[in-house]
Amino acid sequence: MLVEINQQSNYYKDMNYSFEYIDIILLAMIAGFIFLRLRGILGKRTGFEGKAPPQFQEVLKKVKTNKKIETKENFDENAQKEFLKGAKIAYETIITDFSDNDNKITTSRTLLNNEIFNQFNNALKQRSERGHEAEITFIGVNSAIIKEHKKIGNILNVTVDFIAEVITCIRDKEKKIVSGDPEKIKKIYDTWVFSRDTTSVNPNWQLVNILT
Repeated sequence: MLVEINQQSNYYKDMNYSFEYIDIILLAMIAGFIFLRLRGILGKRTGFEGKAPPQFQEVLKKVKTNKKIETKENFDENAQKEFLKGAKIAYETIITDFSDNDNKITTSRTLLNNEIFNQFNNALKQRSERGHEAEITFIGVNSAIIKEHKKIGNILNVTVDFIAEVITCIRDKEKKIVSGDPEKIKKIYDTWVFSRDTTSVNPNWQLVNILT
């Protein structure tokens, strides 16, 4: 009886080993089947490898070429009021800086684009070469009205009509008055164009053109 039990025990052990081998073979077959299926799917060429579908080409082109993300500029009534407050200060700063007697652009440099700065700088060099000095007392801005605002691409341009009062004159080397009147208030009229990039993190505006 003991012999029979041992024989049956050995028989079941052999059966278990056989089932283990069968399990391994089945798992290998399943793995191979999955691999072949994945290869069959992923290995196919669809015609879009390495490039986006046609409907996304322009979008990707813009993303690749434009590092800045365009933001909408809401230049509504409140924004215009805030702008005009800054424009009046900028106007006084630029006029005073250009007309003082050191013949240099200093405090208003960041308010001017390169073209306007060069124009001012050349005019000041000519004044200095002639030996002239300017005197100015800025009375104030009587009015500042937005004449036009237009957005071209990311650039917002705002045209402003200024009316201001100043006392100004220019003297030569002998301190004689060449032009202006140091005792008379003069009303001046200017139309300036300010500009800023609406996608820039820099909120400052710059003077880009003087129309009158």
